[in-house]
Amino acid sequence: MDSGTHLVMGVALGGLALADPVVANHSMTFGAVMAGTILGSQAPDVDTVLKLRNNAVYIRHHRGITHSIPAVLLWPIGITAILSLIFQEANILHLWLWTFLAVFLHVFVDIFNAYGTQALRPFSRKWVALGVINTFDPIIFGIHCIGILLWAFDFEPVRTFTIMYLIIIAYYVIRFAVQGAVKKAVHNTIQDEDYVIVAPTMRFFNWRIAAKSKTHYYVGSAYGRTINIYDKFEIHPIPKTAIVDKALEDPNLSAFVSFSPIYRWEISELDNGLTEVRLIDLRYRSNDRYPFVAVAHIDDDLNIINSYTGWIFSEDKLQRKLQIGASE
Repeated sequence: MDSGTHLVMGVALGGLALADPVVANHSMTFGAVMAGTILGSQAPDVDTVLKLRNNAVYIRHHRGITHSIPAVLLWPIGITAILSLIFQEANILHLWLWTFLAVFLHVFVDIFNAYGTQALRPFSRKWVALGVINTFDPIIFGIHCIGILLWAFDFEPVRTFTIMYLIIIAYYVIRFAVQGAVKKAVHNTIQDEDYVIVAPTMRFFNWRIAAKSKTHYYVGSAYGRTINIYDKFEIHPIPKTAIVDKALEDPNLSAFVSFSPIYRWEISELDNGLTEVRLIDLRYRSNDRYPFVAVAHIDDDLNIINSYTGWIFSEDKLQRKLQIGASE
C-alpha cells in the first residue's frame, strides 16, 4: 500500500490497542503504543530511500529484505528499544506486541497488491503478489479516515475500529470474488492463455489485463466481466546475440527482468551507430503507451553507452534520462 494508507492504518491500530487493558489504563503505555504502531506501519518501507541511488537498485530491492520474515521480527524490537528510552514508564511487552502487529500488518496487506513483496525470505525470494488491491485503494483509505474522524468526535475507538476492520475484511473477500470473475471472463475471451495477470486499479470494477498464450501476448482491460483487448503481440524469443547478452547484463535491464513477469522486446539500429535494446512491460498500458521500460544503448565493441529503467511517459524524456546516464 502507499505511505498514506499505512499511516492511517497505524493510527487506527493504535486506537484499537485500547482494547488491551494494559494500554487503556496507562497513558504512558498508550502514548508509546500509538508511536509504535505509527512507526511500525511505516518501517518496512524505509527501503524507499533506494530511489536516491537509482531505479534499478530500487526495483530490485524494494519490498525485499525489509519485508522479509527476519525484518518483521527485527523492526518491532528496534522500534520498541528506541521508544522505551523515550517512554520509560511504558509497558515494554505490550509496546512490542502492538508494534509487531503494525509491522506484520504492513507486510501482510502489501501481499494483496500487484507489486507484492518477498515476504517469504529467507526461505524463498519469490514475489508474493495476489493482485486484488491497488497500491492506493480509495475505499480502504477512506474507511480508515472515517474511523479516525469518528474517534476524534468521541466515538468509542475499539468498537469503531473493530467494525471498520470487519468492513475491510468483507471488502477484501468481495475483491477476490470480482477478480475471480474477471479471470474467468479473460479465459472465455482468449481461451488458450497460459498466464494471466489481472491487476486492480483505483476504480472498483476496472482491472488491467496482461496475458500470454503459446503464440501471443494480450493487453487489455476489464470492466466487470466485460473484456476489452487493446493490443495483441506475436511472441518471438529474444535473439541470442552478443549485443543482447551484453544488454541483459546491464543492471537496469537485469533489474527490469527480475521484476517484470510479462514483457516484449525491441531491437533497433540508431542513427549514431549504436544498437538499442528495449524491454517493455505489458502490465502498465496507459494512454496507448507502455510507460515502464528498460533501455540500453550499445556500440559495436559491446560497450554499454547508456541505459535506463523506470517510468517514462514520453520519448523525449526517455532520451534525456539516457543522456544524463551517459554523462554520469
